[in-house]
Amino acid sequence: MTKLHKTKPNPSAAAKAAILAELKSVVGEMATLDTPELMTRLNSNTNGLDDDAAEESRKVHGDNAVTRREKPSLGKQLVTAFVNPFTAILFFLALVSILTDMIFPYFSLFDSDPSDFNPLTVIIIFTMVIISGTLRFVQEGKSGNAAAKLLSMITTTCTVMRNNAKTEIPLDEAVVGDIVFLSAGDMIPADVRIIAAKDLFISQATLTGESLPVEKTTAACCGTGNLTDYANIAFMGSNVISGSATAVVIAVGDHTYFGSMALSINQPAVETNFTKGVNAVSWVLIRFMMVMVPLVFIVNGLTKGNWTAAFLFGISVAVGLTPEMLPMIVTTCLAKGAVSMSKKKTIVKNLNSIQNFGAIDILCTDKTGTITQDKVALEYHWNMQGKDDLYVLRQAYLNSYFQTGYKNLMDLAIIQKTEEAEEQNRALLDLSENYVKVDEIPFDFTRRRLTTVVKGNSGRSLMITKGAVEEMLKICRYYEIDGQVSTLTDEDRRQVQNTAATLNDKGFRVLLLAKKDNPPTSGNLEVKDEADMILLGYLAFLDPPKESAVTAIRALFTHGVRTKILTGDNDKVTRAICKQVNINYKNMVLGPDLETMSDDELAHVVEKADVFAKLTPDQKARVVAALQKNNHIVGFMGDGINDIEAMKTADIGISVDGAVDVAKETADIVLLEKNLMILEEGIIEGRKTYANMIKYIKMTASSNFGNMFSVLAASALLPFLPMMSLHLILLNLIYDLSCTAIPWDNVDEEFILKPKKWDASRIGNFMIWIGPTSSIFDFTTYIFLYFILCPMFVSHGVLFNDLAMHFSGRELEHMQAMYIGLFQAGWFVESMWSQTLVIHMIRTPKLPFIQSRASASLTALTGCGILALTVIPFTFIGKALGFVPLPGAYFAYLIPCIILYMLLATSLKKAYVRRYGELL
Repeated sequence: MTKLHKTKPNPSAAAKAAILAELKSVVGEMATLDTPELMTRLNSNTNGLDDDAAEESRKVHGDNAVTRREKPSLGKQLVTAFVNPFTAILFFLALVSILTDMIFPYFSLFDSDPSDFNPLTVIIIFTMVIISGTLRFVQEGKSGNAAAKLLSMITTTCTVMRNNAKTEIPLDEAVVGDIVFLSAGDMIPADVRIIAAKDLFISQATLTGESLPVEKTTAACCGTGNLTDYANIAFMGSNVISGSATAVVIAVGDHTYFGSMALSINQPAVETNFTKGVNAVSWVLIRFMMVMVPLVFIVNGLTKGNWTAAFLFGISVAVGLTPEMLPMIVTTCLAKGAVSMSKKKTIVKNLNSIQNFGAIDILCTDKTGTITQDKVALEYHWNMQGKDDLYVLRQAYLNSYFQTGYKNLMDLAIIQKTEEAEEQNRALLDLSENYVKVDEIPFDFTRRRLTTVVKGNSGRSLMITKGAVEEMLKICRYYEIDGQVSTLTDEDRRQVQNTAATLNDKGFRVLLLAKKDNPPTSGNLEVKDEADMILLGYLAFLDPPKESAVTAIRALFTHGVRTKILTGDNDKVTRAICKQVNINYKNMVLGPDLETMSDDELAHVVEKADVFAKLTPDQKARVVAALQKNNHIVGFMGDGINDIEAMKTADIGISVDGAVDVAKETADIVLLEKNLMILEEGIIEGRKTYANMIKYIKMTASSNFGNMFSVLAASALLPFLPMMSLHLILLNLIYDLSCTAIPWDNVDEEFILKPKKWDASRIGNFMIWIGPTSSIFDFTTYIFLYFILCPMFVSHGVLFNDLAMHFSGRELEHMQAMYIGLFQAGWFVESMWSQTLVIHMIRTPKLPFIQSRASASLTALTGCGILALTVIPFTFIGKALGFVPLPGAYFAYLIPCIILYMLLATSLKKAYVRRYGELL
């Protein structure tokens, strides 16, 4: 055969064209061969490959893994961790500081003196860059490893023939030449040639956009110019809607049709609204800084006359206003959230979907397995007289056993019931051996019926159909009792409907069963042949509600999530189940009614109705879209083929590990257990993650906004710099370290009671309300330090501007240095206290430390930060920084000042909550 050579993926148009041309050649050849010749070309056979042959095929043709985005190397990950606007700014400032603090003094340039040589600013800036980048690198590494580990818990497999036995293997282990077995719900693991098929219908929507499934057959055929038009070739990325098939793999990985498409879409993941919002806030802060720094520089230069010092102070202000820890905090919160959710049996496939998960306010779900126990049992197999009849069970078994589509829970219940009854009745023995399947018409959501044609040892063919009551009555003209066939009258039809309704009211799902003798021969069966059939009886199934369903629905409602049932089941069964679990079914909407509604009408109806029954897959998606139109964040939980469209439409698609492969691939969130309580716990974890991210974002935004006023006022009003550039940079470093524990902070129970939507406009409101609060106490501290503390303890009551009138020479220089050193030490300590304590104020709308306590790690880090910077003025480090030890009188002022600050912040918090409804 033409070999698909292993090549390094190259996301270019030329690479895509080359692979497509190569694939077209291979597909064109494979599609025209008969099975024996095909197997020879692929070095395979109908018994499949053994392990050695599979390994050899892998060496020749490569792995079955599509390179959507090449995983960056460790070095590239390290570089990426340091590449963001904030660290870029710090790098630039560090380079400027190298010039002004080191190179200029060393070479005595621009009036600099070698005594001015000071590498500390550069060291601290680079330390901040290293800490921020390293923490982000470590956390992103943990996040990636955690995501990979979590995804490995979700098993997507295919069934192949290996070593002469059917074996289930991961999709990416399939190789060229593997014999693959396909059935409804399966993902096509690679590009395959169909060698045996039974009513096989494939959805190629992901490849071609076609909404309708296409039939695939075994017949050798020539190409029509379009790869996806080959009737005997199925492609990776498509999925089986109904029927079954045996196929042989002809192309894998990047050399598949899907793989060639992936090369052209090798782009980063689409940003969520939350990611866009975080980036928007980041750039707002950067713009603030770009406006503030020139202002501070100009004001200080004009008022102080020392442009070099003004420039250095401007650099330090830029450092202080740069939220370089923001990327690390967000990454850490998401990674921690994903791991925490995994412990709650909730697997996050995309970390950025966590915020949307916590924001869900509407959960749409089918009732099977979530509301009910997912243990469907066939309770009754009645004949037309309402009596259990083994003949009815026998025909139902033949229909369910031989159908090759997805065997749902009712099919499995019929098979199980028959196998259990075999011991008591020999007429049920060996049915599968005594009959062969001739043909079938797969189930679809329009007909709501499934038909199989079987042939017994006698050679007589029999068509058996089961389906929904209304749809079955349309195709039945007769009924049979004890072998006697009679015409089905209108009265008989009403009786059938009444019997089904009685069973429905008791919570039973009812199907009707019918037959037809001597149907069309194989290959000629059509939907129109489902006519003039003989009604045999009823199949009544029971799937009782879960005991935990009521509790789970109530818990979701308590946390602001309304549960809506979207089911294909009939209204009576749905009503009976909903009644048992206290779901409001009074405004139930049925699929046929929904079909006649306009989008505007539906948008109004979905707000009032909590239950939707008899829905087709596209109607489920339409209900979800209507809810989104009404500004709801909608999660859809599904596990079947009929749920895929709705899952894609929803803000968050949720599936379970036992779902069909295509459902798990579509989902953003995968539950390891089909349980609403598990879902509720996952939603809570999502809200906790969002809470800690938004805490830091609002803290940073408001703190920086307040600092702008404080620094600008100090620059304009003081005759000296309120802090040296090195002081500001050191302050920012310690504060940043104090914030690193925020991802592990506690979250108030009240916060997680309601869904939280990302709203970037709230950030601006919060900045304006809370930010200036700290500035008020900064101004108060300026006044206290300049007019009271410094004159009292340094200059015998003389203000700084008057020192030259009372002192001269060395004494004047000493007094000025002491005055400035005490002032700067005072503002240095006050800034750390106010900036750090605001973390505890903003993290909760409650009273901090009393009604709501931070986590031990956050309390410890912020406490250590305050203690460290409070002690510095009393140490040799403080002396080297130019600080003067603070007298006790300063703390007599500071403590009441901070208490007043906290009281004012609390009052503003309450006012903000009254105005906007919530703090975070």
